[in-house]
Amino acid sequence: MTPLRRNVLALLVRAGEPIKAYDLLDQMRSEDGSAKPPTVYRSLDFLMDVGLAHKVEALNAYIACAHCHDKGGAELYICGKCGSVDERHGAPEPRNAPDGFETERSVVEHYGLCAKCR
Repeated sequence: MTPLRRNVLALLVRAGEPIKAYDLLDQMRSEDGSAKPPTVYRSLDFLMDVGLAHKVEALNAYIACAHCHDKGGAELYICGKCGSVDERHGAPEPRNAPDGFETERSVVEHYGLCAKCR
């Protein structure tokens, strides 16, 4: 875990909500000024690969992983009103995968309203 990766993870945790890569980059530039888009994206890819972050595909944003887990699934519940994201463990392997298909990463996104916004 390099200092840059550690910093990106800390920023994800501190955000407490989905955050876009360029917003992370802006925060990092305000701290030291040398961060570049490829380094932020590589750090995010690493954090996703080791299970410390998830990409919220529909928002094109990232969140820190709320649970410690290896390979497997995550289910993200996304509120369409306030934008909050709640993470739950998903099935470790999709039930309808083709024979011989090996899943590397799986994220299921559900959209609706959180309890607070209902």
